[in-house]
Amino acid sequence: MLFRSRPALRSTLVAHERGSPPGCEISVTRPVPAFVVTGPSGAGKGTMVEALLARVPRLRLAVSATTRAMRPGEQNGVHYWFVSDEEFDQRLRERDFLEYHVFPWGQRSGTLVTELKRIAADGAVPLLELELNGSLEVKRRLPEVVTIFVDAPIDELERRLRSRATESQGEIEERVALAQEQRALAPEFDFVVANDDRERAAAEVVGIVTSALAANSAQVG
Repeated sequence: MLFRSRPALRSTLVAHERGSPPGCEISVTRPVPAFVVTGPSGAGKGTMVEALLARVPRLRLAVSATTRAMRPGEQNGVHYWFVSDEEFDQRLRERDFLEYHVFPWGQRSGTLVTELKRIAADGAVPLLELELNGSLEVKRRLPEVVTIFVDAPIDELERRLRSRATESQGEIEERVALAQEQRALAPEFDFVVANDDRERAAAEVVGIVTSALAANSAQVG
């Protein structure tokens, strides 16, 4: 799929100022694009993000906050910021989230504005791994981000979810039903990458990002 032309690959990171009414915004302008990887559960978003972080040194992952329990091998502040429902509610009241998502089974996750500030302070490029509604919200607020939708056949999505064995049977069924709805949203994003072969898909995602970064460097230079 061809990269969609933009007047300038610059991103304005926008968030509501703490305590301010909706519509009152502060912005931090970056001279480089931000990237969002999204897709249904089981499509392989995490695998594509791992490939990007390993092969594109300029990227830094924006670590999401989540109310779900920590899984074996995960570390707070590395895989997620693990917070209680009470802390999540407090963060929402203080308008600390750029976006957040409520799953049908009650879990919540979101991107804290402080994560983008942390990445900006390091002079790096933000990489966000998000659920679809969060991706659409970020795209609305930051219209110049580059969005990548990772997809897979629905039978393969179900197989991957069941083999992961990190969710209950009910959660798996809910995720599969949700994935069927989410796949219809693929045209809303800049790129759609079919993850039917992991290495080929990873190479395609890396190519999209490196091409966008090179185009931005040429425009800035």
